[in-house]
Amino acid sequence: MTGYHADAGHGINPEQDHLVSVIVRDEPKVLTRITALFGRRAYNIRSLSVGSTENPGLSRMTFVVTGNRGIVEQAMRQLDKLIDVVHVIDHSLEKFVDRELVLLKVHITNDTRVEVRHIAEDFRARIVDVGRRALTFEVTGDEGKITAFIEQMRPFGILETMRTGRVALTRGSNADIPSHVYHGGESAGLTATSVSVAPREQEAQTVENLF
Repeated sequence: MTGYHADAGHGINPEQDHLVSVIVRDEPKVLTRITALFGRRAYNIRSLSVGSTENPGLSRMTFVVTGNRGIVEQAMRQLDKLIDVVHVIDHSLEKFVDRELVLLKVHITNDTRVEVRHIAEDFRARIVDVGRRALTFEVTGDEGKITAFIEQMRPFGILETMRTGRVALTRGSNADIPSHVYHGGESAGLTATSVSVAPREQEAQTVENLF
């Protein structure tokens, strides 16, 4: 799945899902502070993934948050104030590639085993565990593919599910997007991240406290 859109600029922005990545320093309680920031405004974080980056000492958090476009933009400005945040990437302005992974354990019988396998093959799912009464599949893809696979397996009986949530990276072709789209000159996703970025206490003080 790829995305790239701009706001229509008129009418009331409805609540929708927004995909955001945040590069943070590996410091204690960073995750708690960021999730608490959203919690104070009663945002619904639909999914959250955290992992290491290409730079030791930095991690990437990718989350899907539901809310009005304007309010989510306020939240991102507030995120940018946090000392341990290196930069924030708003994927709604980007062309991006995103993926999820799901482990799905499905109930099978002698009558349904072949059909379940055939459906899994259509989704390029990989069998990672085989039992007499259950098959466990691993599926990787965009959000739509993962959701469709789960719904196809639901009639057979889903025993257990573990879904990672979305992870995303900016596409290199974002260099072709006019710089004014980003309201800051360029996409943060096209800028190399460095652990040498100094804490921005002074810069943070210039942003209005919206919380």
